[in-house]
Amino acid sequence: MLKYKKPLILITNDDGVHAKGINALIEGVRSLGEIVVIAPDRIRSGMSSAITASNPIRLNQIHKEKDLTVYSCTGTPVDCVKLGINEILDRKPDLLLSGINHGSNAAICVIYSGTVGAALEGCILKIPSVGISLTNHSPDADFTQAVKYGKLIAEKILAGELPEGVCINLNIPDISNVKGLKICTQTKGYWAKEFQTAKDPSGQTVYWLTGSFLNEELGNEQSDEWALSQGYAALVPLQPDMTAYSVLGKIKNWELSV
Repeated sequence: MLKYKKPLILITNDDGVHAKGINALIEGVRSLGEIVVIAPDRIRSGMSSAITASNPIRLNQIHKEKDLTVYSCTGTPVDCVKLGINEILDRKPDLLLSGINHGSNAAICVIYSGTVGAALEGCILKIPSVGISLTNHSPDADFTQAVKYGKLIAEKILAGELPEGVCINLNIPDISNVKGLKICTQTKGYWAKEFQTAKDPSGQTVYWLTGSFLNEELGNEQSDEWALSQGYAALVPLQPDMTAYSVLGKIKNWELSV
C-alpha cells in the first residue's frame, strides 16, 4: 500500500504570502493534493534566482489545517524552495507552483522574475515546476482565469506529462474570457528607457525603475507576447541549462588560441 495517497504540492511566489494571487492559487488547487506554502513575508519581485547568503533566514508557520500548511519566509522565492526541500518537507514534492504573479512574466522578464526563478530552482531539483503570472499588477486583480489555466497545467503535470529538466512559464492575459492555451516561444526583445529620475528631499537624484518593452518579434504568431495580445494564455517550456549548443562548434578553435 502507498504511504502517501495524495500528491504533495509546494507553492511559493514573489509577491508575498498575503498576496491575492497566491491565495487564489491555493484555493484553486486544494482538490489536487496536500498543499505546503512557503512564501516570502513581503514583496520580493525582480529577485530572479537570488539567494540569501549573508544573513540568516527566518521561517514562521502562520496557518495549518488538514492538507494545508502555510509558512512565511524572510528570504527570496528561491530561498523558500530550498528551505522547503531541505528543511520542511518529508518527501520531494510531486509539483511546485510559483505564483500567481501580479503582472506579466513573458518575454525577457523570465530572467528577472522571482516567480520564474523559483520554478527554475524546482526544475534544477528535479521537481515538475510551473511559474504562473497574470498580466495585471493590481493587488486586487481578478485571478479567475489564471487559476483555471494554472489548475489545468497542474493536472497535466501530475499526470506525468512534463519531461524532466523542463519547467513551465505560464502567462494569462487579464481578460474575462481567455480564448484558450497556446504553446509558445519566448519573445525576443528588451526593456528601454528603464529609469525615471527624480529628486529626494535633500536634492539628490534618485532613479525609479520603469521603462517600456521593445518587441523585436512583432507579428510572430509563435511568441508569447503575440499570444497574450490575441487573448490566449501563453505557455513557454523553459530549462535551466543556458548553454548555446548551436555555437559550440563555431567557437571550438578558440581553445587553441591561448
